[in-house]
Parts: sequence; C-alpha cells; structure tokens
Amino acid sequence: MPFLKLRFLLLIWIFLPFFVPVYGQNTTDSEEKLNIFGQFQTRANFFLRDSLIGAANIPQYDHQLFGSESWLNLQADYQGFSLSLRFDYFNNSNLLIPTNSYSDQGIGNFLIEKSLDKFTLSAGYIYDQIGSGLIFRSFEERSLLIDNALAGIKLKYQLLPDLYVKAFAGRQKKQFELYPAIIRGFQSEYFHSISAGRKKMTWAPGVGVVARTIDDASMNNLVSTLQTYTTGEIFIPKYNTYAGTFYQTLQYGSFRWYAEAAIKSKDTYIDPFAITLIKGDTLIGNRYKQDLGFIFYSTLSYSSEAIGITLEGKRTRNFSFKTRPQEQLNRGNLNFLPPLTRINSFRLNTRYNPAAQELEEWSWQGDIQLRLSEDLSLNLNHSGMQKSSEEPLYREWFLELTKQNENQHWTAGIQHQLYNQQFYEFKPGAPTVKTITPFAEMEMDAGKGKSLRIEAQALFMNKGKDLLLNDYGHWMFGLAEYVLSPKWKFSMSDMFNWKPGRFSPKNIQDKAIPLHFPRFDVYYQPGNNLFSLSYIKQVEGVICTGGICRLEPAFSGVRLSLNSSF
Repeated sequence: MPFLKLRFLLLIWIFLPFFVPVYGQNTTDSEEKLNIFGQFQTRANFFLRDSLIGAANIPQYDHQLFGSESWLNLQADYQGFSLSLRFDYFNNSNLLIPTNSYSDQGIGNFLIEKSLDKFTLSAGYIYDQIGSGLIFRSFEERSLLIDNALAGIKLKYQLLPDLYVKAFAGRQKKQFELYPAIIRGFQSEYFHSISAGRKKMTWAPGVGVVARTIDDASMNNLVSTLQTYTTGEIFIPKYNTYAGTFYQTLQYGSFRWYAEAAIKSKDTYIDPFAITLIKGDTLIGNRYKQDLGFIFYSTLSYSSEAIGITLEGKRTRNFSFKTRPQEQLNRGNLNFLPPLTRINSFRLNTRYNPAAQELEEWSWQGDIQLRLSEDLSLNLNHSGMQKSSEEPLYREWFLELTKQNENQHWTAGIQHQLYNQQFYEFKPGAPTVKTITPFAEMEMDAGKGKSLRIEAQALFMNKGKDLLLNDYGHWMFGLAEYVLSPKWKFSMSDMFNWKPGRFSPKNIQDKAIPLHFPRFDVYYQPGNNLFSLSYIKQVEGVICTGGICRLEPAFSGVRLSLNSSF
C-alpha cells in the first residue's frame, strides 16, 4: 500500500491494549482511559440474470453471480488522542463501475488526531471541506463507492475564541492507491455576535485557498494529446492551479443569509460537449480546454412557527476542479457543487434527477413551508436549471399537503417535471421528458409497537413528435410496510410500467411490453445489529446520493446486508 503499510497499522491495534487500561464506552474520566468502539457494514448481492430489463451482459450476471462489499471501522480515544482505522473489502462489486466488476481489499481509512490546547494535528486520511465545498471537499459517499479522502496532514490553530486558521497538504485517495497530484490549502473562519435590541445578530465570515500541482506523467499525457489539436484549439497547459473562496453567514432574528463566491485560475478540463471541426465535419465530444472559472452560490431563508421560506441561487462557469485533467464524471473531484433541486423521497418523484453542472449552469430553488393549522401543513417548491441562453435543462414544480394527529400521518401531493434526458443521460435524440406525478402516503400507528405505512404513486409521461410516449412511458407504484417494533419490519412494493414508452424493454418480437419491478424486504434488528434480506428488480435510471448523481443500469437479484455497531 503506497501510503500506509497494513502490517504497521495492524501492529498498532494489536499491541495498543497492552500498554493502556481498556474500558467500555460508558466509563467515567473517558479522556484518561482507552475507549474502543466501531461499526461493521456488509452487503452481498446474488445476481439473477434478466435480459428483458437489461440486467445482463456484465460479469456479475454472466458468470460471477455473486458480489459483496464490507467495511469495518474501529476507533480508539485515549488521553486526547483519537485513532481510527477502516478495513475495506470488495468481491466482484458493482459499486465502483456499475457495468463492471471490482475486487480488492485493504486499509480504506486511517487517521490519528491529537489536540494540544489551541492546536489540533491530524495525520492520515482526512475528511474536511472549505465553506460549502465549492473549492475543496474531501468526503465519502459509500453507496457510489466515492472516497475522496485527502491522504496527508492537517493543522488547525485557535488564534482567538472566535477565530481559527487551518492548513492542510496531501494527495487524494483513489481506492487503495493515491493520485500523484499534490494538494494544499488554507482556511480561516471568524464568528462575531452582537445584540440588536431584543434580537441577536451573528456574522461568520471565512476565506479559503486551495492549490493543486499535477504530476509529470499526467502533464506529458496531456501534452501528447494537445499536439494532435489544430492551431486554434491548442494551448499551453499549466502545472499549478489555484482556487480561492470567500463565504459568510449572516443571521438576524428569523432571517439567515449565506453567500459564497469562488474563483479558479486557468485550469485544463475536459469539455464533453465541445464542438470540433475536422475536414468540414462537425464532431461533438470530449476535448481539452483551458479557462478561468468562477461560481457564486447564495441562500436566503426566513423561519417562524407559521411559515418558512428559502430562496437559493447559483451561477457556475468553468468550475471543473479535479486532481488531474484526465479524470471525468465523479472521479477525482477536489470540490463539491451543491445541486439546487428538491431532495425527493417518493420513488416515482425521484425517477428523474438532474446533476449539478461544472462548466455552465444557472440554477435556482424556492421553497415555502406553511403551517395552516396544528395538524395541517403545506409545502410549495420550484427549482430550475439551465445553461446560458439555451432551452431549460430542468424544471420542477412541487406541492404537498401533510395532515397528522397522534395515530395517523397523511401526505398527498403532485409534482411536475421537465427533464432534458438527452443532456443528462447522454441519450442522443431523446426528447425532453415532461411528467405529472401525483402521490399519497398514509402511516398509521396501531399501538403496541405496530405501525402500517402505505404509498401510492403514478407517473404520467408526455409524447414526442412521433406520438410515442417518451422514455419508459407511464408508471404506477405501490408500497406497503408493516413494523413490529423494536425488531421487525416487512416491506413490499411494485413499480409497474403499465404503458411502455420508446425506451421500454422489448421482447423477442421487438415489442415493448408492460413490466413489473417488484421489491420485497425483511428487516430484523436485535440490539445494535440490523439484518436485511431483499429481493429486488430495479429499472435503469439516474441515482443521486448526497447530491452526487450517476446513471446506473437495471438490477435483478437478492441482497443480504448487515449493519452493526459496538
């Protein structure tokens, strides 16, 4: 392992208990005693081939038939020291690349932290961010197998009670290896509070700077590619790129305003929609470019007992910031661009998810929460996304009513979406999708730890110029969930493509047919352990987790999982 040797780390964990007294989590004087705790998570997939829905022609369905992922995380605290260690194991996993198989194992995370008065030192795999993450964010999104930890050193010093500075340097993690580019950064935040009559006002500004130096191998590869470009497309690439940001949070009474502005020096990136002319032919696709970048993000909110209002806006221009220019999509990202779209929870409401755009984007969102009475509330939401002076890429209008009392919780609403499927899913010629999705949910407390939840949804699709329903056409979805607290939960659902569209799966007669995508789940939770067994058929589509999106193929199989803490 290039950064930390497995044998060395295991020796630390094996011999540490012999030198200090070991105590459980609930002991007194915890800083003077060794506390060890951890979590274990595993997931096993048994793949069942179903060529009709597209669950085929990848190794797991064709011959491997089984895949799994496991994570064991241990943490120890002793006299101001904090030590964490995570072991990762992947066996024919489809998380890294959904259309391929990945197997490997090793130390996925290792971190030592020590606080000395006003000074904190961190060494190992570091998760952190500056501001909202526009210029730097190292994070893990396990369901997409994204782990952008910074392998290096972080120093933090509390200059004043309301002012701190922080500096870090290292290289970005790539599974069990490291990207060669060197990353370093600086951050400072200040907090100030004043009284203005009966109300209190707080102001928390911050600044950050990040620099990246790419390695010689990546530069040589880039130069070789640029030498094939025409005179008007070629440029001189730069080893070093710098990004800076200023952000602030101002709060006065019920009002809160956050704003962040970031800039990036000239940097090389891949434009997947670049237009290239070759001998009179027009080609659209990947091409290196080099430009300055900027982004502005702001959110303004007001909250009271009767009403809550949130307004958000973001403008992005050429802000792809990766550990090296050759990386694409979700790999090698040094930063995080928050999507300004509603986080939906119902299955058909989440069928179409727009990803935040790095190169060109205007986006906005408005949300209103109204408390109409003690047991009745209303939510109105609108969001949009588009490139400059072009047709809209995405629009959503959302209305939801919620009524609840001691034993029942009712939700009903409707959603309308406009989604540029050709742009977001790279499907040439796909018409813009327009949907209307009504939904309802009922949850009832039956007493003695028993509860029942039922969902019902429908998605109605528009037609293209050829009068065919777009994408997969019309859908219906139903779910029933029964809970026997504190140990058992049972769930069954079905997503039914009752009127297929232009991209729906076709049978051997090349005819689109109605298809069911059922799911059955059983959950068992004895103490700190949660077991689940699921049978799943899942349609292909864009999956978003934590604001990170990617297109995933269909899934068919049985899934067994375990989550445990100790």
